[in-house]
Amino acid sequence: MNGIEHSSASGESARLGRSRSPSHRVIGFGLALLWTSILSGCGAWEVVPGPTPSAASDFEVPERRIEASSFELLKQFEQAGEPVYRFGPGDELVVSVAARPEISGPHLVGPDGIITVPFAGPILIGDLTREEAAARVVEALAPYYLDLSVTVGVTRYGSNRIVVLGRVENPGVLQFDTPPNLLETLAQAGGLPLLRPEQLLTRCAVIRGDKILWVDVARLLTGDLSLNIRLQRNDIVYIPDSTDTPVYVLGEVQTPGVYRLTPQMSFLDAMSQAGGPTRDANLNRIHVIRPADRVNLTFSFMEILKPDPGLNVAMKEGDIVYVPRSGVSQVGYILQQINPFSSILVINQLLGTE
Repeated sequence: MNGIEHSSASGESARLGRSRSPSHRVIGFGLALLWTSILSGCGAWEVVPGPTPSAASDFEVPERRIEASSFELLKQFEQAGEPVYRFGPGDELVVSVAARPEISGPHLVGPDGIITVPFAGPILIGDLTREEAAARVVEALAPYYLDLSVTVGVTRYGSNRIVVLGRVENPGVLQFDTPPNLLETLAQAGGLPLLRPEQLLTRCAVIRGDKILWVDVARLLTGDLSLNIRLQRNDIVYIPDSTDTPVYVLGEVQTPGVYRLTPQMSFLDAMSQAGGPTRDANLNRIHVIRPADRVNLTFSFMEILKPDPGLNVAMKEGDIVYVPRSGVSQVGYILQQINPFSSILVINQLLGTE
């Protein structure tokens, strides 16, 4: 009897073991399939393009000492000759004739560059210096007076005007005693950095007639004085908003977003403004992408710590710094999205527990 009972119990146990074994295999296969799909999903979780061959040759190291620009590039905007003031429309003058108060007095240069002197009538003095204007007045009065001594002085400079537009403290029409250079104009307009955070100068345009010259103010402020061109009357200087020169820092950084391109900004400068990489960052595949040149430079962040200045590349307008997520953090993120009981079951199966 006992043998029969033992035999039946053993048979029941064997039957149950056989009945559970296929289900365990199905569960194990399903979990293995789930885990395989998770791992394969990690590869597709974040698609990052591969590096561009020879991308490093398209980037340059920030150079604090910049060579002077060729004068040939700027000569058409540079005023030739001595910076002597010449009369123009709006100037207020005083014509003084010795011992002749009846013909002395103030004058306003008209839009046509003409003043009207008693007896002599209209006299064209536009674009003349003081000495040239005095000689022109003596010549016009010569039929009426002999041995005249004439001087021409300026009481108000109204024609030497530069129009400044854009992100400056004092936009509008600025007047100068002599033709100013670009730095003098920016200083009077209140445009030198940093008056306000959004006013960091990187470039400006000088418009003269139908010609436009873009000046790299960052280079000018770092010592390239060949860019400090002398402006001419009625030139227009335009300073764009600094947000027109963005650099993008994206991915696994503390503060991803758009940052203003500062003079001589490097990769480390951009990363520092973004707060540096997070703990989930893949430091082995940092991307610096330059869409304008269609290049993608990829390197390890640890290489930056080496004493090689060639790795800390210079940033340009529109560059993108992208820090991808590491594979381990991707798996952790996916497991967090799974049902807690399912994740426990997966872990138990991987550990071989029941």
